[in-house]
Amino acid sequence: MAPFRGCLIGRFQPFHSGHRRLVERIAADVDELVVGIGSADASHTRRNPFTAGERVMMVRKTLEPYDLTDYVVPIEDMDRNSVWVSHVQSMAPEFDVAYSNNPLVVRLFSESGIEVKQTEMFDREALKGSEIRDQMVTGGDWRQHVPEPVQSVIDEIDGVARLREIE
Repeated sequence: MAPFRGCLIGRFQPFHSGHRRLVERIAADVDELVVGIGSADASHTRRNPFTAGERVMMVRKTLEPYDLTDYVVPIEDMDRNSVWVSHVQSMAPEFDVAYSNNPLVVRLFSESGIEVKQTEMFDREALKGSEIRDQMVTGGDWRQHVPEPVQSVIDEIDGVARLREIE
């Protein structure tokens, strides 16, 4: 019997503790998880400071300790929503269910006949990529909001300095 596989797509700029808790929650429902790194073509901007490869490292290193088969796949942006789902499907292993709270993503997957499950948001005020990036720029305590492996990747790539320079 084929494994029941879920798909979670996000920008993960950066992958934070809310994302980790979400993956833990989804892992209870699926045998395998496809993590799509959205906006994979964007980097070195205030909204998207980290490259797809850097985000793959963040996700992979964070998920290493979990007993979960996962696939981390970069997904470039498209300006044609009508073919976006087929684009995702062409880049990722086949999946049975998608997880998202983004209204457009929910609609696009639903219109394509893919089951979509809405997900719980964890401490959304503090665990928001834009807030964490702002804390990096202003010298706030951003580390408390991201898993230790993500901190290590950001340190390795000098991500805080990058954000401050591209402000």
